[in-house]
Amino acid sequence: MTMTERMTAVRRCIAIGECMVELAPAQDGLYRLGYAGDTFNTAWYLQASLAAGEVCYASAIGSDAASAKLRSFVADSGITPALQEVAETSVGLYLIETKDGERSFSYWRSASAARQLAADPDRLPVAGQGDLLFFSGITMAILLGQGRQNLLEYLSAARDRGAIVVFDPNLRPRLWQSGDDMRQWITEAARVSDVVLPSHEDEAEHFGDADPAATGARYQAQGCAVVIVKDGPGAVRILTPEGVEEVSPQKVTHLVDTTAAGDAFNAGMLAAWIGGADLAASVSAGCALSARVIQAPGALVQL
Repeated sequence: MTMTERMTAVRRCIAIGECMVELAPAQDGLYRLGYAGDTFNTAWYLQASLAAGEVCYASAIGSDAASAKLRSFVADSGITPALQEVAETSVGLYLIETKDGERSFSYWRSASAARQLAADPDRLPVAGQGDLLFFSGITMAILLGQGRQNLLEYLSAARDRGAIVVFDPNLRPRLWQSGDDMRQWITEAARVSDVVLPSHEDEAEHFGDADPAATGARYQAQGCAVVIVKDGPGAVRILTPEGVEEVSPQKVTHLVDTTAAGDAFNAGMLAAWIGGADLAASVSAGCALSARVIQAPGALVQL
């Protein structure tokens, strides 16, 4: 069975990671409260884009009011919550400042329950045939102790049962103890994944890739069946066992906010692929959704 045939058999998408409370600037010096996080953003756009099927969000929250509101937000978004409750914790928080369409962030996540989401992998959703599991480098980075290895073993076992594992490296060096630590775990995560969605600019900075071809080849060498290399406004490079293809994204002249550009791309691409489009058309759909999102403020843009 080809990867496209397997994708069209997907009936449930499970995104795994951290959804945080977001404080974004509004008017009169006030801040607006919202919720976002890279894997949750992808889940949210998947829910909005999929013609059929279930979207589930797997994470951990505390037992306080902020955690309860986050659970309600996930459910109200049409996403099935798979949220473990961890005592004496809460949810992460971040504050946004925006200048010329680019955002800067301040984070408070030391007490975030999501850091323990893989402490007991038996509390994660059972996954196998008909499921797609999506996680990111940020998911890996925030985990405590044995959590990273636990998550990789969980994903590997689900893959053995027929699940498709999709990974966005989403490199954020500030979250890691060292560059070597980040590179090691990102590589380990790629080895349990069927589809990898790197961004060349980040990969070039932290892995030393000379061009998108080098980024794609490095992930293919880890055994990934499909590698889709994003390159900002440049062409998206698709690598499969059958060869290499490039898709040029549409140009955006009215840039407002780049937040969630990659997350929206991931969702649009996956939704189209699950819906039966070929890979090139799916990548074009991802580019179109990303272009729409960056022309509006905020991580979660109503479609």
